[in-house]
Amino acid sequence: MKQLVIEGQHKLSGEIKISGAKNSVVALIPAAILSDDEVKLYNVPNISDTKALIDIIELLNGKVTYDDEVMIINSQNIENKVVPENLSKKLRASYYFMGALLGKFHYAEIYFPGGCNIGSRPIDLHINGFKKLGAEVYIEGNKYIIKADKLKGARIYLDFASVGATINIMLAAVKAEGTTYISNAAKEPEIVNVATLLNNMGARVSGAGTNEIKIEGVSKLSSGVIDVIPDRIEAGTYTIIGALLGQDLKISGIIEDHIDALLSKLREMGVNMYIDKNSIIISSPHEFKPINIKTLVFPGFATDLGQPMSVLLTQADGISIFEETIYENRMGHVKYLQKMGANIKVNDRTAIIIGKTPLKGTEVSATDLRAGAAMVVAGLIAEGKTTINDIEHILRGYEKIVEKLQNVGAKIEVIES
Repeated sequence: MKQLVIEGQHKLSGEIKISGAKNSVVALIPAAILSDDEVKLYNVPNISDTKALIDIIELLNGKVTYDDEVMIINSQNIENKVVPENLSKKLRASYYFMGALLGKFHYAEIYFPGGCNIGSRPIDLHINGFKKLGAEVYIEGNKYIIKADKLKGARIYLDFASVGATINIMLAAVKAEGTTYISNAAKEPEIVNVATLLNNMGARVSGAGTNEIKIEGVSKLSSGVIDVIPDRIEAGTYTIIGALLGQDLKISGIIEDHIDALLSKLREMGVNMYIDKNSIIISSPHEFKPINIKTLVFPGFATDLGQPMSVLLTQADGISIFEETIYENRMGHVKYLQKMGANIKVNDRTAIIIGKTPLKGTEVSATDLRAGAAMVVAGLIAEGKTTINDIEHILRGYEKIVEKLQNVGAKIEVIES
């Protein structure tokens, strides 16, 4: 079993370069199979989710080459096969093959997706969207079977602005007959990234990044090229770390608008930052002001940054409130912060955080990806040594996290226990 071991309280300086977005690439790779040709992705992060998706593409008889952040996916010989449970359960985003296979073959057979246990995260919105396009959906045990004689454009309203449902319906609709409208669509940057690739392949998608997306169906998609956008959650995580430990720490390769909600909250806390084009230079202040955080869909405060941010709030002088509105199980990290000395009271999806409290290193676990990131943040500021178990969650979403932190002065390493 692999563990992360961190010796805390070392100041960080130098530069951290942000990798391509996990939440974007996990949709771009399935989207590529809609092409009848070759798709090239640049700035692809080398994370375990990427590798799991490559395994699925290769199972479907696609050809993948991946070297130095460049991935080429050749779909000329793609075959429609069942996506088995041992592959689908590796990550939540395996469900994008539902929309991609349905759009390409009018048939998809895939086992329930996996991923982090941060809430029920039902895929009813996805399924209802497929049905509106003309598909029939069956569940056999742990497997979805989705099929359609033909797909026809439709007006689809999402009860919740779900990123996954918005993208999955786009993938299914790009080759449907007629025009599809997705209302109350999610607005996240990753959706714009996927829509741009689809358009580069010959699709006719407009309105991505707004609350209504229009998709005019086409009969064929060909080759396409796209740059994976920078990972705004990785950027936010390292920015939070910089706020706690930075000495002119530079975080490069960011898009400021993508993390504007976080930057606004950090300024409210009194954090010193200088932003120049696509980089942030950040230093830790002498003290932090307490604030309230409420996670929301984009452009609000990102749910994926709530857990790392809650660690920063333990160091503010006074009472802060962290309210999670997207997923019901975002408090898995709190018991470990309490074990390290944090004063946190949880009521359902709300945490009342009373600071400032010094944290002390101990043995903790990563209950999910972003809880794992929170444990890394906590370990970096804690007195003594912190050992993190279940680090596979962390490695799913943060490319070269150990090397990146070591390069700026952190004492962190992976060990085999």
